[in-house]
Amino acid sequence: MRRAILAFAATLWVAVFVIHGLAVSPSSESPPGPSSVAAAPLPASPSEVEQPQPAAAGYAGTETCVTCHTDQPVHGAHARAVDARAPMAKQGCESCHGPGKAHADAGGDPELMRAFREMSPDDVNSTCTTCHNRSDHAMWDGSSHQARNLTCTTCHSVHAPKSENAQLVKATPMQVCADCHRDKVAKVDRSGHMPVREGKMTCATCHNPHGSANVRLLRAGFSVAESCTTCHADKRGPFLFEHAPVRENCATCHDPHGSANERMLVQKQPFMCQRCHSHQRHPGTLYDNRVVGTSNRIFARSCVTCHSQVHGTNHPSGHFLLR
Repeated sequence: MRRAILAFAATLWVAVFVIHGLAVSPSSESPPGPSSVAAAPLPASPSEVEQPQPAAAGYAGTETCVTCHTDQPVHGAHARAVDARAPMAKQGCESCHGPGKAHADAGGDPELMRAFREMSPDDVNSTCTTCHNRSDHAMWDGSSHQARNLTCTTCHSVHAPKSENAQLVKATPMQVCADCHRDKVAKVDRSGHMPVREGKMTCATCHNPHGSANVRLLRAGFSVAESCTTCHADKRGPFLFEHAPVRENCATCHDPHGSANERMLVQKQPFMCQRCHSHQRHPGTLYDNRVVGTSNRIFARSCVTCHSQVHGTNHPSGHFLLR
């Protein structure tokens, strides 16, 4: 009897608890504690809301510049405002030309702005190298072009570029280089030449016009031979028997810009070899009409018919660079 009473009491207590839970409305529930749901942030006061940055003192803004300079659009990477390193992402036109408020207030007085055409070469270059001072431009200071008072605007134009790449003042790099290096560019029209005129190479393939640790502004290595062997790897060596002119300078025998001789040699065979090998084993005098038609030293491949390993050889008996 006692057990039945206890069981009935327990059943009644559970039923009362369930009915009480269902009777409580959702609106009467207490809000969850801070450990479950974060409290919503309060609205920021007007002083805490991020305000647009005002123009720096002395700057007029690009909108003011273009009201007058409508014929000076900015092209290429300089105009990409989405790039934090671009001038348009900073002070716009005034990133390069300096603060322009005084210039605008004075009705366009040219003395109050940086006019690159009127600036000294050092001032022009220091303006550009403020940003362009890495990678290919890192060695501009002290380079041969800098020492000859060339400026960045000699070859490049921000406002009126003619090329698809590098914002050059002319359509191709060769046309730009030809203004000064006419003798080198003229050699490209010879029968043996670098494939520049076909568009497979440019002057900048071998040279870095902004500066180099090599001679002649060559990009690779620390000598002419090291630069050439970046492509002509089979001539690099090391060789057991080396040909001294090859080791020292490829341009001793070859003209890298172009030649009227085969293999871009600076002189026709056998006179090419006889510049050095004048009195050794073979006659050192110029060949006359008695041997021109009969001696194999004057026609076909001449000296390299036998001495074909002229760049060097690893053969144990290759002292004479024979084939």
